[in-house]
Amino acid sequence: MVKNDWLRPPLAAAVILAACAMPALGEDKHDHELARQELAAGRILPLQTVLERIRPTFPGEALEVELENEDGRWIYEIKMLNASGGVSKLLIDARDASLIRVRHHR
Repeated sequence: MVKNDWLRPPLAAAVILAACAMPALGEDKHDHELARQELAAGRILPLQTVLERIRPTFPGEALEVELENEDGRWIYEIKMLNASGGVSKLLIDARDASLIRVRHHR
């Protein structure tokens, strides 16, 4: 029971958002399992290998990494912090570490 009336709307909104997110969580888990299978089968490269291959061209620190399946193509999305403080968002093909696209942010 919520004693403070001012908590009721945010609490209700949080419950609704959590309920809506449940199907999406199931999909993420499925993608996660598919990614593990692709990695185990050697169809995609491990993150460490990808980072080693891109660092000569994009030196810096990986801030954030996502592995996504886009229409059957596995793509690493990597945000890299460079020495000058700029951030680059790289899209890398997970099969061979080839660069798909890069966006530089200052």
